[in-house]
Amino acid sequence: MIEKGGWVYIVTDRPDGTLYIGVTADLVRRISEHRSAERESFTKRYWVRRLVYFERYEDIRDAISREKQMKKWRRAWKVELILRENPAWDDLYERIL
Repeated sequence: MIEKGGWVYIVTDRPDGTLYIGVTADLVRRISEHRSAERESFTKRYWVRRLVYFERYEDIRDAISREKQMKKWRRAWKVELILRENPAWDDLYERIL
C-alpha cells in the first residue's frame, strides 16, 4: 500500500519566538487552520501563525518520523535549521498557495 505524502513544518509568532512543529498531509489547509485559530490549541494560545520552515516527504510515515525527531531537538538546533533555509524568518505561507 502506498501512503499519501506529508509535510513537516514549523510555525512561530515572531522571529526567534515560540516554535511549534507539526506534521500534515495538506500543508495549505493546516497552515490556514493555524492562521484562523478557530479552536482552542497551543497555536491559538501562543499566536503561532507564521510559517517559517517546511519539508516535503513522499510518504506520510517519513514525515511523522521526522516530526518526532525534530520535537526532541534542542531549541538551538531548530533555530539553526530555520536560519539556514529562511534567515529573515519570512512568512512562507504565500509561497505554498
